[in-house]
Amino acid sequence: MRRPSTSGDVLRLIREEGVDTRAELARITGLSRPAVTLRVTDLIARGLVVERADGTSTGGRPPQRLEFNAEGGAVLVANLGKSRGQVAVCDLAGNVLAEADTHLPAAPARALDYLLDSWEKLLGQAELAPSAVRGAGIGIPGMVEFASAEWDGTPIRPAIAARFGVPAYLDNEANIAALGEHRAAYSDLDDLLFVKVSTGIGAGLISGGRIQRGALGAAGEIGHVPVQDGGGVMCRCGNLDCVEAVAGGTALLARSNAPDLATFAALAREGDPEAVALVRQAGRRIGEVIATAVNLLNPAVVVLGGDLTGAYETLIAGVREVVYSRATALATRRLRIEPSRLGDRAGLVGCAVMVLDHILAPEAVDAP
Repeated sequence: MRRPSTSGDVLRLIREEGVDTRAELARITGLSRPAVTLRVTDLIARGLVVERADGTSTGGRPPQRLEFNAEGGAVLVANLGKSRGQVAVCDLAGNVLAEADTHLPAAPARALDYLLDSWEKLLGQAELAPSAVRGAGIGIPGMVEFASAEWDGTPIRPAIAARFGVPAYLDNEANIAALGEHRAAYSDLDDLLFVKVSTGIGAGLISGGRIQRGALGAAGEIGHVPVQDGGGVMCRCGNLDCVEAVAGGTALLARSNAPDLATFAALAREGDPEAVALVRQAGRRIGEVIATAVNLLNPAVVVLGGDLTGAYETLIAGVREVVYSRATALATRRLRIEPSRLGDRAGLVGCAVMVLDHILAPEAVDAP
């Protein structure tokens, strides 16, 4: 395996591993002091690294301490659900600088124009120029062919490049949330299954520490796995008894008097008998599918997110009941089934992670 030697490698050592002196960089990389200085100077000139004279002194002048410069640019992110969404501007550490809730037009082409305008407004609120932007990322519902970055047939990269001149990335909202939960709350675990239970049901999988999208980006569509005794319910995909059609938010609202999922979840949380019974049964149905996923994938943790987790105690109780009884003893020996720790912010955090992992990767930093 090659030793790190490029400017991008040096940035990764500073940003991800906390290496903070030129001497330590030279030791790790095997580069000469002048070669290290050349690369550090390049990163400082590009605004990605700063150098501070506050290192620990062993006698004489304190050494210069290197630090990743989170203020050296911004990324534009958007987490869009079927009924609502969030847009934000983040720094290079993924910290949100300005954000807003949004309801986008249904047509992707119009929604993209609206999104670009929203980002410009947020840049103004954060007192940042468009030239500070280094990348953009969007999470949307439904299947996404990650490589092409098309939103229902509408390419997002040309429009974002025309407005901001930066690379752009698009992924499924469940994948995005899985990235956010993993990086912010479960970075010590390499295998995580995130299941979003909202209007629909979808999943994002972290395996071996990396998001798994499958061959074309269709991995994680557990909402379209059928459940037993579903009653012959037709799903929007054309099949019968998909767990989304039986236990998703739309299905539950159709059986209740609540006007929306937030109200329905609040009723269940407050102990309304009808809502509690519906959520518990939905948890069991979802647990059927998760049990199969646990047997197949053996995650260390299953994280439940989405609008319906406002009633998470009841929902998770139903999921746990089925998963721990149906999945294998070995797969569930240390398995944790927990509510999202980030809530609505998982998508924004995940979008920032997706973009930053691309634009700050050594090969991107070293690209001419």
